[in-house]
Amino acid sequence: MLKLEIELNKETRIILIENLKRYYWNERNEELGNLAADLLLDFIVNDIGPHIYNKAVEDSYAYMNERTEDLLGLQKRLR
Repeated sequence: MLKLEIELNKETRIILIENLKRYYWNERNEELGNLAADLLLDFIVNDIGPHIYNKAVEDSYAYMNERTEDLLGLQKRLR
């Protein structure tokens, strides 16, 4: 099986780390440090992310197949 690696640029990582820290504070009333948030983000991206990515690919595949079937409906009738 192909190993999926999701890489985030530095700016995106900073935003997501801040989002995780804010989430922990708002939902759990706990302060999450930068290192802990960074490690949690790595876990989410590497362990959970591929499942979400694969689901998106499957949904896209199904959508494109439906559109391909619709395309056949555009054929001209032959006499």
